[in-house]
Amino acid sequence: MNAGDRVRVARGGVTHEGVLMPSTTETHLVVKLDGGYNVGVARAEADAEVLETDAYAVGDGTDEEDGSEVAFDDDLPTVSLISTGGTIASTVDYRTGAVTAQFDAEDVLRAVPDLAGRANYRGRVVANILSENMDTGVWRDLAAAVREEIEAGADGVVVMHGTDTMQYTASALSFMLDTPVPVVFTGSQRSADRPSSDNVMNAVCAVEAATADAAEVMVCMHATESDDVCALHRGTRVRKNHTSRRNAFETVGGEPMGTVDYAAASAGEECVTFAGDYTPRGERDLAVAPDLNESVQLLKFTPGMDPARLEALSGLDGLVIEGTGLGHVHTDLIPTLAEMVEDGTVVAMSSACIEGRVCDRVYDTGRDLLDAGVVEAEDTLPETAYVKLMWALANRDDPAAAMSEGLAGEATARSTPWQA
Repeated sequence: MNAGDRVRVARGGVTHEGVLMPSTTETHLVVKLDGGYNVGVARAEADAEVLETDAYAVGDGTDEEDGSEVAFDDDLPTVSLISTGGTIASTVDYRTGAVTAQFDAEDVLRAVPDLAGRANYRGRVVANILSENMDTGVWRDLAAAVREEIEAGADGVVVMHGTDTMQYTASALSFMLDTPVPVVFTGSQRSADRPSSDNVMNAVCAVEAATADAAEVMVCMHATESDDVCALHRGTRVRKNHTSRRNAFETVGGEPMGTVDYAAASAGEECVTFAGDYTPRGERDLAVAPDLNESVQLLKFTPGMDPARLEALSGLDGLVIEGTGLGHVHTDLIPTLAEMVEDGTVVAMSSACIEGRVCDRVYDTGRDLLDAGVVEAEDTLPETAYVKLMWALANRDDPAAAMSEGLAGEATARSTPWQA
């Protein structure tokens, strides 16, 4: 009896039927019922029989510690599933009831049998962490893993990632990678043991996007609160705007790159639609620039902020400020910023506003900031600007100028001489 088998489990006159799930304890069987709920039954008290062996089992695999493969079908594209952890790759610890990151890529295939028949899958684990534990080292490891998977023949890559910091990692790979195939991030707002989990739909839609035409770094998540459509967001323009809603992710400053119709995907029909410009599959050669300068901070300005907070950041190579409105801070902070720029720190201004562009040419404060050497980050999101500055410092001869340029779709074109 293995995870993925369809089983019937009887205990004390009560019978449960469903799919056997991986369990964090050897003393319990965990069965996912057809209604979506999980039930745990003590092995010693259960009478269990296998109704159907795992149709989605992983094949012979490879000898690599971090890699695995499923049975190959010449008629299907090959998609690499890369796991970094997060809720989409989580299970419930039945000793405590807590959700923990446990699944590797093989477990994802067993937990989401709807992925079967859509592609050939290669699986590897880059990390097994919750996204609040993500760091720049994992970003670099992930970029290297994506490169290796594409070089090995993957027609697309799906990255399983926790949602809380997904926008940072998607931005990092957007700057690090020139990719000839789609690289699609996806995750889950609700764990797999909940009937309202979004893990199956998001995973299916992400695989469909990974076999489509847009060779971009994208984030694929629910577009609405219903199980109907997933949105495809450009990796540098996406933001998580709700703590728990399934459609928490939004493209800021525009519309999503495209959509995936889940009903059509489930029926095996054409389901991916793109709107607007995108880089077609195969147009760019594979290239990776993974170096980052980590001497960068993101500082949110607040009214009455202690100037010592800014002074403590002297000596950094880069600083992104999340300023007010068009990109302002208290006038008393400007001399300190000028000193930082004089000492070699690249200081870039972004805005705390969700929509709109920084423009420090309208008010005196903004003009003084420009005179101090602060550069405008256009309408780049603060989180994206933070990642971009780390990358630009390590890869561009003039990182200050790069912060006002669009490198990976993070800064949109101006529609007027200045755009509020």
